[in-house]
Amino acid sequence: MKKLFLGAAIAVSSLTFAQQFGAKAGVSVSSLSEDATLSDQKSKVGFNAGLFMNAPLGQNFSIQPELLYSQYGDKAEATVASNKYSYTRSLDYITVPVMFQYNATPEFYLEAGPELGFLVSAKNKVKNETTGNTVTETSNYKDDLNGFNFGLGLGAGYYFTPNIGLTARYVAGFTDIAKDRPSGSDAVRNNVFQAGLAFKF
Repeated sequence: MKKLFLGAAIAVSSLTFAQQFGAKAGVSVSSLSEDATLSDQKSKVGFNAGLFMNAPLGQNFSIQPELLYSQYGDKAEATVASNKYSYTRSLDYITVPVMFQYNATPEFYLEAGPELGFLVSAKNKVKNETTGNTVTETSNYKDDLNGFNFGLGLGAGYYFTPNIGLTARYVAGFTDIAKDRPSGSDAVRNNVFQAGLAFKF
């Protein structure tokens, strides 16, 4: 029994020692799952940034929980009376991805895992692109939407050095952004592609 506890203590201490912390930031290209009301939507460009911890689970596997600020949403454009207008819906979340990574080589990995999101801001903006003037901009209406988002992420990464790497991830949402969806209407979900740089301390 003493040997068992000693072995467990050594294993835990080795994992703790092997943990690496880091920061990451990059661009997000987001959209909403298409239904009849979103047929003319375009992707919205935003950013994501935050911190992560990477801990080994074995020789080729590791787990990486993250804490990020992530911008989601969508964009649409229309021309009215020779004026081009853009409509931007900005949905900002604090996201907590938990990625399980397979390290194919010391530099390259594949990853998959769940992402939990907590809505912190929801704003709409209409802009006259022809004149450059903002027509309307709503205040934060996050209380009118679903405050929780659940998604599944798939991605990959490559470290050029032991500390600096390039990351890419696609997150498909499973949660309707609406708090009270009318019966019979389609759910609308977040989708986002993220790419950026990671730095291990």
